[in-house]
Order: sequence, then structure tokens, then C-alpha cells
Amino acid sequence: MVGYSVILISIILVALSGLFSGLTLGLLGLNKTELERKIKLGDKRAKKVYKVRKNGNLLLCTLLMGNVAVNSALAIFLGSIASGVLAGIIATTLIVIFGEIIPQASISRYALEVGSKTVWLVQIFIVILYPICWPIAKILDLVLGNEMPTVWSKNELEEIIRSHEDSPDSTLDADEEKIILGALSFSHKTAKEILTPRINVFALERDTILDVKMIEKIKKKGFTRIPVYTKKIDKISGVLYTKQLIAIKKGMKVGEVCRKGNLIKVSDSKKLDVLLNEFIRKRIHISSVFDKYGEFLGIVTLEDITENIFKKEIWDEYDKKKPVKKKKK
Repeated sequence: MVGYSVILISIILVALSGLFSGLTLGLLGLNKTELERKIKLGDKRAKKVYKVRKNGNLLLCTLLMGNVAVNSALAIFLGSIASGVLAGIIATTLIVIFGEIIPQASISRYALEVGSKTVWLVQIFIVILYPICWPIAKILDLVLGNEMPTVWSKNELEEIIRSHEDSPDSTLDADEEKIILGALSFSHKTAKEILTPRINVFALERDTILDVKMIEKIKKKGFTRIPVYTKKIDKISGVLYTKQLIAIKKGMKVGEVCRKGNLIKVSDSKKLDVLLNEFIRKRIHISSVFDKYGEFLGIVTLEDITENIFKKEIWDEYDKKKPVKKKKK
């Protein structure tokens, strides 16, 4: 009967040791920021765990205090029924294998699941050990301060997205990965990096006569918006909308038809996110790009920025050939 009691007490103490050890690694390994995000998404397990995880230092002190107390009790108990050396060997073996390695390896993989089911037990130990652990936790709070929230850089977010998409368990597909990565990276780029260079820009001088031949040429080009310049291309002065050609009179000049205020002039260093917001705010779809010397470099359209985000060419019903690649001159 005594033998069974020894075994039962040893099992209980080793189990508690494993629980404290595993939960120390598992619960404290759960990021508070991640738990808060999961709670907002309706994860009930995260909500249960957050009750104890939000006071990190108090949880740490409780679990470590409990783990040390149980391990000491196990060593003392085994020492009372066996020789010192033998008791030390047995206690060390049980604690290392069943009280540390196995529970930490297991619970760390299923921390949220195990933590949500054992949170009631952790709360009991917090209450029991509160008089001892609270002063220590309070000192740690004062010395170390609050836990810093996890904030990832854009490069880290991009790597997370790539790794997530590569996982067989991920619900993120390749197209979604492209769009997200494009949205994260486009704000780093400038107008100069995606512009259509001036050598490839189809533009019209404002004194150009809109006769049948010219209208046919515009039609073949297939552009809905055409930059208009005065005398030389460095002096962009407006935009010709091809839909305006429907109501023009024969022999009119481009300058008589084009719109003078529907073009944004930007520097080549303009960031794409700023330019996109400007497009949206002013309800304009095309911009002319100039360098610091006032030389016209090319154009950037809303479609160019959209293609940069989606990481693919967007063709409309009028595109008859592959669009011009956006290369610098």
C-alpha cells in the first residue's frame, strides 16, 4: 500500500512539475499583441488565456515559484524513502525527462489550446501564491516596465507573407500574396521608377490640327488621355481626352479641345503612395514627371500605380499589343 502511495505522490508531483514547466514556456511564448488580435477576431481560447497572460511578470513568478516548489518537494519526498544519491538520480531523471523536456516540447506546440483548458488551474495557483509573487512581479514591472508591443517592419511583414503563402496550411494564395506585397512595397518607390519615358510618350502640340488623318492616328494609338504641350514637350500644358473628339468641329486645334487643369505635375522623387492619394483627391488619372532641372522625363498614370501594386500588366479592351515597359531612358 505504501508503494502505491509513493508512486501516486511521485506521479502527481512530476505531473505538476511538467505542467508548470510547460506552461511557463507555452503561455509566456504567446505574444500579447497576437492574443489581442485573435480576441478581436473572436477567438475564445485567446480570450481565456489573455486573462492570465496580460500580467506577464505575475504569471512568470507564479509558474516559476510553483515549479521550484514542486521540484523541491519531489526531491525531499524521494530523499525520505531512498538514499541521497539514489534519490537525487531518480528525482533528476524524472524532472528532466517528464517535468521539463516532454511537457515543454509538447505544450509549446499547442500553447493556446492547452493554456485555454488549464487557465482555471493557473488562476488558482496565482491566488495561492499571490502574497509571495505579487511583490516580486511589482518590482519587475517597475524596473523593466511594461511589455513592448510587437511591431514588425515592412521587410519583416513581407517575409511573413511569403512564408505564410508557402505553407501548405495557408489559406493565402499566390495572387493575394502579390497584391499584399505590392501594397507594402509601392510606397517606397518613386515616380521615376515606374514612369513611361518621354521617348515613348505619345503627346500632341497644342497647335496641332485635328483633321481626319490626325484623329485616325489618335484612334490607332488607343490612349484615352493624351498629354498636350506648348511648343516643346517640356512645357506640358494639358490633357486631351479622346472622348472629346466625338463633338469637335473639323479643323479645330488640340489647344481648343484639351483640358488645361486635368494634369498633375510632379517631381521624379515623388513617392507613389503620395501620388496615388493626390490622384484620388483631385480625381485625375495622369501626371507629368519632371526632374529638378525642369526637364520632362515622362508620365505616370493611375493605371501604372495600380499595376505596380498588383504586380501585373492591366490591359483594357483597346490594348492591341503589349504595353510599353516602364523603363528609364
